[in-house]
Amino acid sequence: MGRRYDPERRRRIIDAAIRVVGERGIDGLSHRSVAAEADVPLGSTTYHFATLDDLLVAALRQVCVEPPTAVEDWRRHLDRDGPLADRLVDLLEEMAAGDRGRIRLEYELYLAALRREALRPVAAEWLDSAVETLAPWTGDRAGARALVAFLDGLLLQLLLTGRPFDRREVRETLARVIG
Repeated sequence: MGRRYDPERRRRIIDAAIRVVGERGIDGLSHRSVAAEADVPLGSTTYHFATLDDLLVAALRQVCVEPPTAVEDWRRHLDRDGPLADRLVDLLEEMAAGDRGRIRLEYELYLAALRREALRPVAAEWLDSAVETLAPWTGDRAGARALVAFLDGLLLQLLLTGRPFDRREVRETLARVIG
């Protein structure tokens, strides 16, 4: 019997890696756990991704381009009328109201770059893209970088504390950060 043609296998392996990290964390990721989750032979995962870092890079790239975290999706909020603080509060509220497990997964992959050098360029690309997206509304890259840091910090605090999103408090804080 010949090899079965499966053009979506690589994508299924990446999707499975994302689910494994979402359910078990980075420490739960292995070629074996991903193969089982993707329902593919173990050799398929190592064929497509020689190392776990290769697999994590692919997973982080995929997570960074999927809504609601895709920086391009931010423009939908930013292009609206009204004060920048209001538009950003709308964006954050939408993210916080969604699947917090998804946000946790995104940050888990993003923060894995602290220990896994292979992930750093992908995380840096995402940060640079976020800064470039916000810079037209803040007036410069420094202001945009500060705003990205604030948004990341706020979302991490929401995840860590489990507190509900307080629209008024976030709006007031954003107004101070924006100036």
